[in-house]
Amino acid sequence: MRKVTLRATILALALQPWLFIFGQTAAGPPAFEVASVKPAAAQTPGRMMMGGRGGPGSPDPGLLSCSNVNVGMLMSRAYGVQGYQINGPAWFDSEHFDITAKIPAGATKDQFNQMLQNMLAERFQVKLHRETKELPMYRLAVGKGGPKMKPSGNVPPSEDPPKDLGPMGEPPPPPRPGPGGFPEPPKGRPGLMMMFMNGKMRLVGTQQTVSDLAQMLGGQLGRPVVDETGLKGKYDFTLDFTPEPGRGMPGGMPMPMPPPGGGSGGGMGGPAADSQEGGPTLITAIQEQLGLKLESKKGPVEILVVDHAEKVPTEN
Repeated sequence: MRKVTLRATILALALQPWLFIFGQTAAGPPAFEVASVKPAAAQTPGRMMMGGRGGPGSPDPGLLSCSNVNVGMLMSRAYGVQGYQINGPAWFDSEHFDITAKIPAGATKDQFNQMLQNMLAERFQVKLHRETKELPMYRLAVGKGGPKMKPSGNVPPSEDPPKDLGPMGEPPPPPRPGPGGFPEPPKGRPGLMMMFMNGKMRLVGTQQTVSDLAQMLGGQLGRPVVDETGLKGKYDFTLDFTPEPGRGMPGGMPMPMPPPGGGSGGGMGGPAADSQEGGPTLITAIQEQLGLKLESKKGPVEILVVDHAEKVPTEN
């Protein structure tokens, strides 16, 4: 079991491809009509992408499509928690999957989350209980010079989805390279995308609130980040940084599941100002590139303790 400590948590399942068909009776719990889980394709050495799209409230409410995600990410989305709140087996992070699922018409956000919970319980035999612990956390505040993020304007319509998707909406090919060699995210598509390449990481946000950013930072830093900036509205930003060894690496970092609708200051004991790779750490990048700062504090955090889970999901 992995310990609930500071741990890297990005955007993001492994086994023989199976087709799961979940029936839903009038009295039964919410369930996907059809779901497919198959091993994720091997990633190019030195670069990794994870993510998903679709679900209630998105442009494609009837289809969930995820690429290179792990069970920890599904747990995060299903239960509305971050990776550091999940005390589960190491393979929750290490095994990656491509998932597509057909969502019943008219499903709500809460029902969608329940469908994910039921899939985890039925296919991976996940059993858990909840605990509350006092843990370190961060306070996100505005830096001395003020925020440097760009307020979102009128965002152009998102690019049309690829035409070569399979009948279940299989994940599309990787996007084309953009500035700095990182893949270029689809233009005009609201959301957060985390990318890893050649020891560097890039976080791209489009039409995101500071609370959205805080949630992503919490997953990356392995502890809660509380938004106390007072900033409202939505912003566009790009954050480039170098993760510390053993922290912030893609395998254990939860990228946000598609909404069913997509640093250290003084005395924090956090990462050094600059990494050995020559680039800024996440904490420094937040200060220099976004005009925000993180300060340490403590508070109660709910933990999901996984009592049992099967690495190989059951067939119907």
